[in-house]
Amino acid sequence: MAQEGVSRYSIEADWNKLYIGGEWDESTSGDSIAVDDPSTRETVTQVPRGTEADVDAAYEAAAEAQTEWGQTPPARREELVQNLLQTVDEHSEEIVELLATEAGQAAGIGETSVHLTEDQIAEAATMPRRMKGEHAASNIPGKENIVQREPQGVVTVISPWNFPLNLSVRALAPAVAAGNTVVLKPATNTPIVGGLLFARLFEDAGFPDGVLNVVTGHGSDIGDAVASHPESDVVAFTGSTDVGRRVAAAAGENLAEAAMELGGNNAHVVTADADIQQAVDAGVFGSFAHQGQVCISINRHLVHEDVYDEYVERLTERAENLPAGSAHEHVVLGPIIDESQRDEMLEYVEETVEAGATLETGGGTVELDGVEDSLVVEPTVLSDVTNDMAAACNEHFGPIAPVIPFADVDEAVELANDTEYGLSGSVHAGDVGAGKRIAQRMETGMVHVNDQPVNDEAHVPFSGTAASGVGGYNTDDFLDEVTEKKWISLQHEDREFPF
Repeated sequence: MAQEGVSRYSIEADWNKLYIGGEWDESTSGDSIAVDDPSTRETVTQVPRGTEADVDAAYEAAAEAQTEWGQTPPARREELVQNLLQTVDEHSEEIVELLATEAGQAAGIGETSVHLTEDQIAEAATMPRRMKGEHAASNIPGKENIVQREPQGVVTVISPWNFPLNLSVRALAPAVAAGNTVVLKPATNTPIVGGLLFARLFEDAGFPDGVLNVVTGHGSDIGDAVASHPESDVVAFTGSTDVGRRVAAAAGENLAEAAMELGGNNAHVVTADADIQQAVDAGVFGSFAHQGQVCISINRHLVHEDVYDEYVERLTERAENLPAGSAHEHVVLGPIIDESQRDEMLEYVEETVEAGATLETGGGTVELDGVEDSLVVEPTVLSDVTNDMAAACNEHFGPIAPVIPFADVDEAVELANDTEYGLSGSVHAGDVGAGKRIAQRMETGMVHVNDQPVNDEAHVPFSGTAASGVGGYNTDDFLDEVTEKKWISLQHEDREFPF
């Protein structure tokens, strides 16, 4: 597929084919979708505009391949997943460049994405040997109870645009390791690093045809067909809560298992006893890593009134000195994914200032040479914010740090919990024990003491509560999602029945 002299993993390669049943084919529509570089605003390549017929073909291929793949010995599945890990490592530099070009990830974030991806694959490689059953005694004489774990069948993975690489693989790798086949629908903004890239990685790793199938296209064209396909046994989705509700409802029509990691409105709590410098250090990273386009980033800084002014001053100074620009340069902050996302977050800032908040720094865009209508948003700090202002009550998903004062710990906990979401959070209280006590009162799936909320380790559960999703990722949590238990009883002696 690659053009002569061009790496298969370069943005300059040919990406304009779907991957179904081990074959690279054009979409039945014959149409393409432009892929833009958010730094330059230029179109860099084209991918297929998939149709419902392409979706059907992908599920047919996945279903056909699943029986044989599910019966493949654990050692062989483990070997292929390890091959995938090696293949990712061999092409890591090219993948980082793809992430910069397609997702706007600055180099440091791109490298982190690759490391997280490798961590997920390494964890998944252990799963074929962890699919163990149980043996239970019976209340009936002469009966033996066996419970065995089996793959669900076909797993649908719908991946997001913010971290398309590692948030795709955290569902994809465990699913195939457990004996399932997969249909992968990447986000329209990132169809390569969230989708077609994996097709090439799987090919080079030696996976059988049909184990992975990738269909690119607009959600408006094929989203419903993917989420509601009758061949799908599990739907793993990462994205906004509004879209997640629709995806889960569509999956539910077929009684498919749903693993939904959705939005967040994560609080960074800083008490009067906190080490302010450490709290600010954590706050800067937690708000501005990948331009704040992280579901587990800090959405609100809750700071005790006694240290509020100092915290705002230090946070503002740090924000003003963060280099922002093209993801292809040496910067900390790159571009927002597209103009609709950029415009929404800047509108939140404007509404928050109109409601009485103070704009300490930022609030606009960074001009880039040769680029009209830059997508790079300035690191923004807002003070005098209340919990009901637009930048605080909404998931702004940008490099925006609203700072809200509180009088005591009870108020801090009340503010932190005053949201429909419950994904992540962080606490700085000086003492780890005091931080833990606050963390235990926060109604969220994950909390990090003396840290910030952007943490992910493949061997530790990752899940949210309330509007932040259902089901869980990582370790045995996601293994439970993509497998099912079967009870087999063996009656070794003649059984007496009452009639």
